[in-house]
Amino acid sequence: MSTAVPDRHRTGGKLGRQTEAERNDQLVLAAARAVFAEQGNDAPVSAIAERAGVGMGTLYRRYGSKEQLLQRLCLIAIGDTAEALRAALDLDGSGWKGLFTFLERCVAARVGAFAPLAGSLPIPPEVVAGNARAKELLEQLLAKGQADGSVRTDVYAVDITRLIEMFSGYPQRTEEDVRARQRLLALAADGLRPSGTSIAGPAPTWEAYESQWYR
Repeated sequence: MSTAVPDRHRTGGKLGRQTEAERNDQLVLAAARAVFAEQGNDAPVSAIAERAGVGMGTLYRRYGSKEQLLQRLCLIAIGDTAEALRAALDLDGSGWKGLFTFLERCVAARVGAFAPLAGSLPIPPEVVAGNARAKELLEQLLAKGQADGSVRTDVYAVDITRLIEMFSGYPQRTEEDVRARQRLLALAADGLRPSGTSIAGPAPTWEAYESQWYR
């Protein structure tokens, strides 16, 4: 009786196709994040495929619609945000240092680039759950800075969220773009430190902010 021998060519081909599919998926997600950040949610899917260097068929085999792609990007952004928050909370030093590190990381990853999508697509349950966890972590990070006196007490977590959204849409096509973004973010973040300047307007709330997404 003969012993079956694995078909190495077949196995290698399968693994090769899987590796290529995963690589293409990462290219599509990175391109989609950049395109939507720069052009808004009306950007054509063809622009994403072109920037990723893949065909339209490759894109649609992974994501059946533009809505599915956007939902996937929102879920990834929430995951990236939570990971950045945990890392910031683990940092030694002042609460402001952790908060600024968190801001830099989130803006570089453009996690707030999808704010213009608010109210335009259904929000999957896993995004809602991930957002709830991220909110708790952000409140903890802000409280740490306010407790040690390194962050002003009239700043709210929603302010931090909106600051990330504002800078996530900043162009990043050239090194000059990146340097300018980093400089402007540092200037804006410095306003989170205690100062004698009062902040105009009523305090923001999560309820008002989230009403845009879940309407």
